[in-house]
Amino acid sequence: MLCIQGFLRARRPASSRRTGARARSRGACPACGCSPSPPGARSPSAPAGAREAGTWPRWLAATTPEATRSLGETVKNRSKKSSKKANNSSGTSSSSSKLPPVCYEIITLKTKKKKKMAADIFPRKKPANSSSTTVQQYHQQNLSNNNLIPAPNWQGLYPTIRERNAVMFNNDLMADVHFVVGPPGGTQRLPGHKYVLAVGSSVFHAMFYGELAEDKDEIRIPDVEPAAFLAMLKYIYCDEIDLAADTVLATLYAAKKYIVPHLARACVNFLETSLSAKNACVLLSQSCLFEEPDLTQRCWEVIDAQAELALKSEGFCDIDFQTLESILRRETLNAKEIVVFEAALNWAEVECQRQDLALSIENKRKVLGKALYLIRIPTMALDDFANGAAQSGVLTLNETNDIFLWYTAAKKPELQFVSKARKGLVPQRCHRFQSCAYRSNQWRYRGRCDSIQFAVDKRVFIAGFGLYGSSCGSAEYSAKIELKRQGVVLGQNLSKYFSDGSSNTFPVWFEYPVQIEPDTFYTASVILDGNELSYFGQEGMTEVQCGKVTVQFQCSSDSTNGTGVQGGQIPELIFYA
Repeated sequence: MLCIQGFLRARRPASSRRTGARARSRGACPACGCSPSPPGARSPSAPAGAREAGTWPRWLAATTPEATRSLGETVKNRSKKSSKKANNSSGTSSSSSKLPPVCYEIITLKTKKKKKMAADIFPRKKPANSSSTTVQQYHQQNLSNNNLIPAPNWQGLYPTIRERNAVMFNNDLMADVHFVVGPPGGTQRLPGHKYVLAVGSSVFHAMFYGELAEDKDEIRIPDVEPAAFLAMLKYIYCDEIDLAADTVLATLYAAKKYIVPHLARACVNFLETSLSAKNACVLLSQSCLFEEPDLTQRCWEVIDAQAELALKSEGFCDIDFQTLESILRRETLNAKEIVVFEAALNWAEVECQRQDLALSIENKRKVLGKALYLIRIPTMALDDFANGAAQSGVLTLNETNDIFLWYTAAKKPELQFVSKARKGLVPQRCHRFQSCAYRSNQWRYRGRCDSIQFAVDKRVFIAGFGLYGSSCGSAEYSAKIELKRQGVVLGQNLSKYFSDGSSNTFPVWFEYPVQIEPDTFYTASVILDGNELSYFGQEGMTEVQCGKVTVQFQCSSDSTNGTGVQGGQIPELIFYA
């Protein structure tokens, strides 16, 4: 039986080995001749308690031959280092400072042959892509079906708890609850893990671990769409937010129902960035339902500024009666009253279909109820009333006669309709020049383009441009105005305006206000056609503060008639904010 020191010496040349029958006879190490520790003795470097009478200490015993070789090599290396230090020392070593060699017995224990597992017989190749890519692949698979992990050691593929948790998303592996999500006829069965769900939602925590928790293996959720529920589960399991325009409202409902506030906030931000006149009325209705005041305010801003587009959108017919009343009451609605009237009739027609009523004039008036009197019919232009509202059939004969008298008679009758016109929105003007001038040879127009680029720090709605007029007396101009973003035309209009020969600016309007997002440059262009020379601006500013909105200007490559930041045409931007 060899000790560690003896094991190392046994590997030296034969001339340097210390062996003999005397050493073997007293049970000493056959390689170095050291004797075992006496009963109760302890090795100098052995820990307390590592004692065994008449034997070498077993606390360093190796369990396998491989461990023996490794341990011997380590001791050998340490021996070499210590011998080098001794040779390099300047002093002389005395015999009293030499310590006897310390030997520890190496005991090789017999172990059973290790059984090979299936993973050793059939090793799984590690994917070439990173673990994050693998997790994303699992996410894509789990969105459509329940995915079981075939690998016996799949946990080793993912370095973080987030990635390992993500593998469980929509996965039947270890699932202890299932959800049947969706209305009857459109349900989907989705697996879940109570611990993960409880960590992500206080509602799930109360459902599974609260005082009134029910031990059900299957839970039915008929009021949530499967796609929205999956989006919520993906956030809880994977910490990822995956929203789409067609499911974001349903996802917001699920996040509100199960109190997942960060996902709900992300849904609201998504809706705010995608807000437009086409969906503003629907989002207004939903924002009131979900009690999101910030989103409600943003919806009102869009509806006020782009009222006619919002009222003519398909989404307007999908709103509830309470939202309809709030829109019809709106004092700042920037729309003609005939447009409001026609939009209300369109909503009434769809509402009759929702209530399974025949499409008749009587039923339209019935579903409108008192909301009809919120339409300010007496404020319409007389032509709009005579050719529109008066012939719609919705008004009674007495109501029609009274409104006609309201237009023409000196003594006006009392009406149930609101007779005061809406205030609408007051447009703001951003003037970018500090002065204007005219010369005998400029500013001339021959079908060339005047253009400037601008950006704002808050969302606004460009209603039109202010343009200079003739410097040689009164004149008429034909103007084609255009607004583009990255080459895409957002709005344009062709109209005429008459100038009186002054240096004032004259407004030219788009058909509908154009929504402008912050921190993005847009191109404003105009092509004027007129025989007379006009005024032009000078001492232009690169940045203008207009109320709470900051506007920045820069030159445009589309300008071919000389307009730039320092001078030229398009002195004003007219907008709602």
